[in-house]
Amino acid sequence: MGALVIPPPSDASEDGQRIQKPGGGGPSAPLDSILGYISSSWESLGRSLDNCKTYEDVKTDGEPILYFPADVAIPPALREALDRCSVRLEHLPWKISKIGEHDLEESQPEGLLFLPHPYVVPGGQFNEMYGWDSYFIIRGLLRDDRLDLAKEMVENFFFEIENYGGVLNANRTYYLTRSQPPFLSSMVLAVHEAQKNRGKSDMAWLERAYGYVVRDYEQWNQPPHLAGETGLSRYFDHGQGPVPEILGDPSHYYQEAADYFLTHEGIGSPHLMVVDGRTPQSDILGSTYPVSSCGPKPNESDSQRCAHSDRVALTAEYYKGDRSMRESGFDVTFRFGPFGEETHHYAAVCLNSLLYKTETDLEKMALLLGKEEDARNWRNKALQRKELIVKYLWDSRRGQFFDFDFTTGKRSNYEYATTFYPLWAALASPEQARRVMQNLPLFEKPGGIEMSRHDPQTQWDSPYGWAPVHLLAVEGMRRYGYGQDGDRIAYKFLVTVLENFLRDGNIHEKYDVVTESSTTHIGEGYTQNVIGFGWTNGVFLELLNQLPPQLVARLKQAANSSSARSGTDPARTIHDGWNKNTAPGKESKP
Repeated sequence: MGALVIPPPSDASEDGQRIQKPGGGGPSAPLDSILGYISSSWESLGRSLDNCKTYEDVKTDGEPILYFPADVAIPPALREALDRCSVRLEHLPWKISKIGEHDLEESQPEGLLFLPHPYVVPGGQFNEMYGWDSYFIIRGLLRDDRLDLAKEMVENFFFEIENYGGVLNANRTYYLTRSQPPFLSSMVLAVHEAQKNRGKSDMAWLERAYGYVVRDYEQWNQPPHLAGETGLSRYFDHGQGPVPEILGDPSHYYQEAADYFLTHEGIGSPHLMVVDGRTPQSDILGSTYPVSSCGPKPNESDSQRCAHSDRVALTAEYYKGDRSMRESGFDVTFRFGPFGEETHHYAAVCLNSLLYKTETDLEKMALLLGKEEDARNWRNKALQRKELIVKYLWDSRRGQFFDFDFTTGKRSNYEYATTFYPLWAALASPEQARRVMQNLPLFEKPGGIEMSRHDPQTQWDSPYGWAPVHLLAVEGMRRYGYGQDGDRIAYKFLVTVLENFLRDGNIHEKYDVVTESSTTHIGEGYTQNVIGFGWTNGVFLELLNQLPPQLVARLKQAANSSSARSGTDPARTIHDGWNKNTAPGKESKP
């Protein structure tokens, strides 16, 4: 076999044109229906300053407030226009130069942060513009010929960097202390390529975008986002204590965490503190919880503490891990310990793969802009990060990439679907990619790729699969020559989304890829399966358009058959369209 040539990551469709009806010829009602749903969703999920729905927030109480940056004037016309929405307009009390520099005091009510351009939200309780969701939404917008809206969303991120210190988790005041996985360079290149494909290459815009990407990148490569002495980066929320944005009463979620630690680790758990009459109030960051059990086999000192206390609180370190897990986007998972308790202790595979891609993207942008010295510097940074990722995150014995706990000096053994990120970022060697693909059967299920091999009843673990990880995994497989596997995984996930759409008329946030269902049974954290759903819409368009024509035709034919047969399970009918000669998990040789 000859040397494998790895093409650079591509963030935009080759033609940049509106999606064509798949399959060609004959009726395609089920696919037409879901494509129509997605197209109309850009409007129903669209938000702008003159839309009263923009200001709704079911996650918090109180009147809607729109906050402007301290030095940005409030247009009088907007004040008049928003009278009908009963929205209060206020300025932030300070100018912000970096994320986490300021946090609203408890006396200041939470509110929406002003963005100058329209944007698309995920759906449900997620009624704001999110950091990493937006990349996959933008991919869908570009595929659906919505370049202007996609570009406006990127411009909103530039505004966030300029006025709120960086790309935020989302544009609410309670997100001012954290970011989300860094996809900004990918968004910029996707929009740039789409503009170029339309004959509208805008180098002045790319020059401006380059500066903002650099500014956002830098926050990940200085304290407190450094992962100890590894030279890699970590997730880290600058805030303290419980987060306010959990739907319902946040103390209920945190009581679940406290009960878990009591049950599994006992009252001596490092994530719990005993509360008694001598405990300073300033040490208690959240609610206190009753001690119903001392936990398994308490030692003598634990037994004494149980005898003298009936309440515990979660520690400041636990809350730091919890908040940092939310910056990772994978909330809630047990990947970084139960309830994400130690997220901030890990150099994460996903984060460092994305930063490697950001570095290679910045190299590409620098070359396009004639900044040759910058390009060399970015290339060197990428090579250095790649070496460190291999050193700390690659397990050659198990053939997977794992997160690294820099506080203990040990690599995690929690098998997680982020092992495919290095393939998407094109940092894995051909041999590493081959080993990762040998482990594909560990994650592949009837409905696609599940997030982990563990089922702690959290939404970012088994048996659930998510649209963004499917797109990254499939594109990573194809990048290294495993097109047959990528096609199979894409087909499975498309079927899962389509079959559930045929059943209930909605696209969902996540899917049980074992049962191929949108019905979820989640015990910890977010228990709802939100409909909408921004990034699933975008990923569906991308995976469908990347699928070989013969598989699109097979999907269309099976979907038509399933919708025409009353009483027939769409899942089984559509899956019968898959080529049974291709065994699940069988790798394609590049």
